[in-house]
Amino acid sequence: MLQLHFPTYDFKFKSSENKTYIWDDIRKKYLLLTPEEWVRQHAVRYLIEEKHYSPVMMAIEKQFSINEIHKRADIVVFNQLMHPFIIVECKAPNVKITQDTFDQIARYNLALNAKYLMLTNGLQHFYCQMNFEKKSYIFLEELPSH
Repeated sequence: MLQLHFPTYDFKFKSSENKTYIWDDIRKKYLLLTPEEWVRQHAVRYLIEEKHYSPVMMAIEKQFSINEIHKRADIVVFNQLMHPFIIVECKAPNVKITQDTFDQIARYNLALNAKYLMLTNGLQHFYCQMNFEKKSYIFLEELPSH
């Protein structure tokens, strides 16, 4: 897999029927190693190892509804009250992060109301803090640590 712009982490892999799988520490199972999953697993490790968020306070592919339409956030980090604190949207490295990507995570946040947003394709990372009064986001250099 492509080297991403994250620190290097140790992952567990297995192969079956000519396919590679990666161990997901949050969901406690092996998942097919796709380019997007490669980015998602790096983002999870980044949040745990660099930013010190607890894995027990995370949900991967968290399902929720917007106007009765089911959506999934790649990663949601919850605060102590179990309210969404950070939403992370992961894209494969070959997918450019565009205004559409920001619009997607902003729509998700209408339902989740997280304070922080992270968008990544593994090569570029964007961090935002929500300004709920102005219905906008402020770009940050990085996410706050726990």
